[in-house]
Amino acid sequence: MFVSSHLFFLLAIMIFFSFYFVSYLVGIAHCSAVHHQLSLDFYSKSCPQLDQLVSSVTSRRFRDFPVSGPATIRLFFHDCFVEVRKDVGDNKSLAPEGFEAVDEVKALVETKCPAVVSCADILAIAARDFVHLAGGPYYQVKKGRRDSKVSLASKVKLNLPRANSTIDELLRLFTSKGLSLADLVALSGAHTIGFSHCDQFLGRLYNYKGTKKPDPFIDPRLLKALQMSCPHFGGNTDIVAPFDVQTPFLFDHMYYGNLEANMGLLASDQALFLDNRTRPLVQAFGKDKAKFFEAFSLGMEKMGAIRIKRGKKGEVRRVCSKHNKSG
Repeated sequence: MFVSSHLFFLLAIMIFFSFYFVSYLVGIAHCSAVHHQLSLDFYSKSCPQLDQLVSSVTSRRFRDFPVSGPATIRLFFHDCFVEVRKDVGDNKSLAPEGFEAVDEVKALVETKCPAVVSCADILAIAARDFVHLAGGPYYQVKKGRRDSKVSLASKVKLNLPRANSTIDELLRLFTSKGLSLADLVALSGAHTIGFSHCDQFLGRLYNYKGTKKPDPFIDPRLLKALQMSCPHFGGNTDIVAPFDVQTPFLFDHMYYGNLEANMGLLASDQALFLDNRTRPLVQAFGKDKAKFFEAFSLGMEKMGAIRIKRGKKGEVRRVCSKHNKSG
């Protein structure tokens, strides 16, 4: 059942109040269809305790600030699809706790292994930790990325999935990054946790594709609950709704069952079930959590290896929000 109580949304607003958000962690992982060699033991000599250091922060932040999980995972997705994201709406809608988590890890790592571990690797490890802490799979993270030296905010819109993207658009984007149809469906399962602001799905509620009517492929109960929280005009811009209306804080495979019941939050989510090309995988993952976890882990590994920087082409930032040249 959709969670629609005033208390839930009050808490959600408080947690997700990120309207003041500005540019941050721009371009630390780098992505296109160019792949480079990474390794599990990259820091075995230079920072052997890295995973433990990251875990000490992520486990505590997950306990104290649960929203750090979905925010950090989403940040990893953005970082792997765009070389640089600078002060854009997609970043402003992220909870600050995700960025704070990476900052805190970086500060701790610098005390033990100064100028050795990139922010890109820290983000990849932290995202994995939060997936696992929320109930998802624990997968090995290959390392060896370096951080970007450039800022290319103009690439953002063309390199991120949109809330209303069609399957054709999503497949073109994922294919351009060297990812498959199976990766698209599996990685979309990250929406099993986290929330979205009303402006990302408002069109589905009131004016679907210019019809001035709601999206016909949305469960009536969900539609009513969303309309109560997200009015057509004049609503609170900080209101959010869960991607997974059944288990919003648990990393499981319920997301896919929701799509089969027409309870996907975003148009791009629901499209996965409506399209004949992706529907079989939605159904398969909805039936078999282990199969979803395996496919998701593989997709995260592939995504984390997209156009990484090595050697002099990148840097190890001292502070994740700033290029070294800026001090």
